[in-house]
Amino acid sequence: MDPKLPDDQLKRLQEQRHEKRIVRKIVMYVGIAIIAIALIGSISSYFYISNALKPVDPDNKKAVKIELPIGSNIDTISQTLEDKGVIRNAKIFKYYTKFKNASGFQAGTYQIPPSMSIDDIIKSLKTGKVYRKADLQITIPEGLTLDQIGNIIAKNTDYTSKEFMKLVTNEKFIKEMKAKYPETVTKDINGKDIRYKLEGYLYPSTYDFFTKKPTLEEIVEKMIAQTDAIVRSYEPQLKELGMTPHEFLTFASLLEREATAQTDRETIASVFNNRIEQGMPLQTDPTVLYALGEHKDRVLYKDLEVKNPYNTYLNKGLPPGPIANAGRASLDATVDPAKTKYLYFVADKDGNNHFAETYSEHQNNVAKYIKSQK
Repeated sequence: MDPKLPDDQLKRLQEQRHEKRIVRKIVMYVGIAIIAIALIGSISSYFYISNALKPVDPDNKKAVKIELPIGSNIDTISQTLEDKGVIRNAKIFKYYTKFKNASGFQAGTYQIPPSMSIDDIIKSLKTGKVYRKADLQITIPEGLTLDQIGNIIAKNTDYTSKEFMKLVTNEKFIKEMKAKYPETVTKDINGKDIRYKLEGYLYPSTYDFFTKKPTLEEIVEKMIAQTDAIVRSYEPQLKELGMTPHEFLTFASLLEREATAQTDRETIASVFNNRIEQGMPLQTDPTVLYALGEHKDRVLYKDLEVKNPYNTYLNKGLPPGPIANAGRASLDATVDPAKTKYLYFVADKDGNNHFAETYSEHQNNVAKYIKSQK
């Protein structure tokens, strides 16, 4: 302190220094308060989240039936689990699944007790494990036509294949399916040359039913609902390709009936695309068999002349509709075909396909793998 300063200046200087000390104290106290509040908030949030991730009732082993419909998203699943009382907080569950990078939850019926941990619930939903044994299970393989699916239904239920075909060709039922699944079952199935409107729309999979005798409508709709969910998962690719769901299922059905391996599907898809681009008929034998309405081991030359909209030897482009149901491998190959210049392929007696870019190369393959092996 300068003793030479006048008393009034000295007094002001002392007041300023005092004010600065007070300001520094206020800032310090405010800072401490903010840190304390943040710390308390963090601790509170930690305990809140930790509590939300605990089982609802560790002592309650009684399972709760949870129905997760096909097409359910994480918001719907989380809210359903909270509403059923098997998790504490839907939002925390949703964010926790994202933190764990958990996805691919399976639709179905689950039996989940309130004592189950969050991680076990997530694991169950990812694997699609059903805790309740199904009263009826039906497996539909890939590459089947409606009449073949009808035979499987007849073997596994009390319904006849005739009753099945009557339902899947019933206009009222078809109209209901169009109304329920408008993005997949579109007006394209009404084409004048289509044999069966729902051909190719019953997805190949294993279906569980939890009543001893579900109605035939329930059985068929479950398969159509699965097709809807699968097709909608390809929406970005279909939009990019400019392909409708009906064209998608039709193209994939050809691959399903022609291919014997995953690589074949992708390569055959490229052949079909190359032929379409060059204005050539697809000339695929399975469409001839579908046109004939019968199952044969060999297609004869006379068969190729059958006058039918499904015969791709006589008609260019895709047939009017699917000729069978297609599985995931064929659907994938449809939207992601191989890049080739192939225009021809022929299968040998072992089912291996041999591809060619020119007709002369194709003739050599036919001579080598077909005629020489007769």
